[in-house]
Amino acid sequence: MSNKNLTEIWNNCLDIIKDNVQASSYKTFFAPIKPISIKDSILIIQVPSAFVYEYLEEHYIDLLRKTIRKTIGPNTKLEYSVVIENDTLNEGNPVTVKMPGKEGVNIKNKPVTLPIEEKKDINPFVIPGIKKLHIDPQLNEIYSFDNFIEGDCNRLARAAGYAIATGQEGSSAFNPLFIYGGSGLGKTRLSQSIGIEIKRIFLTKQSCMLQLTNFKLNIPMQSLMGTEMILLTFIN
Repeated sequence: MSNKNLTEIWNNCLDIIKDNVQASSYKTFFAPIKPISIKDSILIIQVPSAFVYEYLEEHYIDLLRKTIRKTIGPNTKLEYSVVIENDTLNEGNPVTVKMPGKEGVNIKNKPVTLPIEEKKDINPFVIPGIKKLHIDPQLNEIYSFDNFIEGDCNRLARAAGYAIATGQEGSSAFNPLFIYGGSGLGKTRLSQSIGIEIKRIFLTKQSCMLQLTNFKLNIPMQSLMGTEMILLTFIN
């Protein structure tokens, strides 16, 4: 496909997106995007940073997916070329890494047993005092350590997160882990990677990501008694 046709197709996508997002969001996250290629029903777009890639995947992936499928075709998939370094020595071409669009299924926890008060009507097919508690981990496999873009600014944080996710009890000095940083700098991204790695290595462990205000509302204290916990605290 010629560059002219590719640019025209992407401009048609932008026209749809512009009508569905605020002007400030469009200018920040969509205007800098450059279309790279369309091949085998895969549209590759270049984004200026890992932050923009992660923000698009977290907040606008449904809009992007619907837009490209409406404009290009129902089976079109999205991939990213993420700029990680602007290389002025390589004829002005930036150093990029290819990342997939969100197509994976959210990770799930296995149900855990939770003591409950016995009721008058007893079901003979259910063990008294026990029920299955389903905890939504709120994790997505796209944010695993395998897809984590590492650089000088986040190398220590990644190493600390990976250590507590893969280590045995008492083997890491980083547990509990306190993650400090401003909005949009990767605290949520790192915590997702930690939770996913725990689920991958320790199949019987429960892993859950919640805002602190919702923690006590969503996780009954009885279910945490006698369990090991990895505490991640976020400070904006």
